[in-house]
Amino acid sequence: MDKKWTEMTPADKRDSRFKKWSAAEGIQFESPDAEAAYKKAIERFRDISLLEKIPDRVPVMALGTFMQSAIYNVSPYEAMYDVDKLLDAHTRFLKDFKPDYGTGPALIGSGKVLEILDYKHYRWPGHNLPKDSGYQYVEGEYMTADEYDLLMNDPTNYFIHRYLPRTFGACGPLANLSSLTEFIEYPFSGGALVPFGLPEVQEAFRRILEAGKAAFEWAQAASAIDNDTKASIGLPALVGGFSKAPYDTLGDTLRGTKAIMLDKFRRPKQMMAAIERLTPLMIELGLRAAHCPLVFFPLHKGDDGFMSREEFKKYYWPSLKTVILALIREGLIPLLFVEGRYNKRLDLIVDSDIPAGKTLWIFDQTDMKEVKKHLSGWACFGGNVPSSLLKVAGPQEVKDCVKRLIDEVGQDGGYILSNGAVLDEAKPENLHALIDFAKEYGIYT
Repeated sequence: MDKKWTEMTPADKRDSRFKKWSAAEGIQFESPDAEAAYKKAIERFRDISLLEKIPDRVPVMALGTFMQSAIYNVSPYEAMYDVDKLLDAHTRFLKDFKPDYGTGPALIGSGKVLEILDYKHYRWPGHNLPKDSGYQYVEGEYMTADEYDLLMNDPTNYFIHRYLPRTFGACGPLANLSSLTEFIEYPFSGGALVPFGLPEVQEAFRRILEAGKAAFEWAQAASAIDNDTKASIGLPALVGGFSKAPYDTLGDTLRGTKAIMLDKFRRPKQMMAAIERLTPLMIELGLRAAHCPLVFFPLHKGDDGFMSREEFKKYYWPSLKTVILALIREGLIPLLFVEGRYNKRLDLIVDSDIPAGKTLWIFDQTDMKEVKKHLSGWACFGGNVPSSLLKVAGPQEVKDCVKRLIDEVGQDGGYILSNGAVLDEAKPENLHALIDFAKEYGIYT
C-alpha cells in the first residue's frame, strides 16, 4: 500500500511528482516517437536538475512572451485579444522549433480580462500603448507607507479593501464592503451584508464575474497548449507553479521600487515584519503547482544593482530561502529565474541549509564562469544567452555563443541552455541556431 503523503520523505514526494509528470495521464501522443521523446525529456531533466548523472546531452529551451506569436506575424495586441491566433502561433512554434521544453502563452494573459476590470498596474497593447508593443509595468505606491499594520493584521482584508480598488478600476466599490470577519453571528451578518446591496458594489461584482468568465475561457484555451499540444508532440511543460520572493511581493506589487528602497532606512522593522507575514503566503502559492514539479520564481529586486550584499543577506535572501526550503520539503523544485546580475551573491545562495540537487537557477547577465565555480555540484543552472544577440545578431554569432557556454560551463552535466531573459522578439533563424546547434553540439560522450 502506498504511503500517505504526510508520511513521505521529501525525496519520496519528489519521486511521486516525477512519476506523475512522466506518466502523462490523459495525454494523447501523436506517435510512439512523440511519447518516447516526452519521457526522454523528463528523464534528461531529472538527470540534470537532481545532479544524479550526466544526461545524454545539454537540454535547451527558449523562453518568450510575445516572441512565439511575433514569428508568425501575430501582433502583441492580437496575441492578447485573439486567442485562436495566439494558440495557432504557439502550436506552430513548438512544431517548427522543437525546444526540449517550451513556454506556453501563460505569461501573455487576456487583454479582454484586463479591459473589463480596468487594470491600472500595467499598460498593454491597444490600451495606452501601440498595438505592436508589449505590456509595461506601471510603477506606483499601491500600498502607502502608513498601511503596513493593516497589511500584516489581515492581508486578505487589505487586498479586498485597499489594494484591489487601487489597481482595478472596476473594483473601486469593494472598499465599501464589510470585513468578512464580521459574519460571525446572525444578528451581525445582516448588517454586514448591506454593502453588498449597494448598486455600485453589485456593478463591481458583475464586472468581476464577467472578467472571471473571460479568464476561465482564456485559461482553458491556453492550457490546451501547455497540457495537450506540447505533450502530444513530445515536449513536456516545464513549469507547474509560480511563486515570488516575499521581498519582491512587497516591493513589486505593493510599495513599488522607490518606496521599498526608502523603507529599508525609514521603517526597516515594519518592512521586515511585512516580509515575514508574506512568507507563508508565498509558500502556499508555490504549493498549488500542478502537472510538473517545477515552481517558477521571477527574481527582481535581489539584483546587484538594487541592493548591497549586506542588504541582500538581511532583507532578501532569508525569506526567499524559507520559501525554497518549504517547497523542497513537499517534493517540488524551485526554478529561480535570476533577472539582472547576481555576481555579488553567488556564494550566499550556495547555502548549507539548501541541499544539493534540489533547485534550478536560470541566470540573465551573471558571469557564468563564476556561476559554475560556485554552483557546480550544488545546483543545476543555465541561461545567459543574451536577448540582444537573438534579436540583432546572426546565426553564426548565436552558434558561437552556444559553443562558448557549453565549452566553459556545460561540460560535466547540471547545465541547461536557454536565453537569459524572456523575449518579446527574436529572429527565427537565430532561434533555430540556438536550439538546433545546442542539440548537435551539446552531446555528452
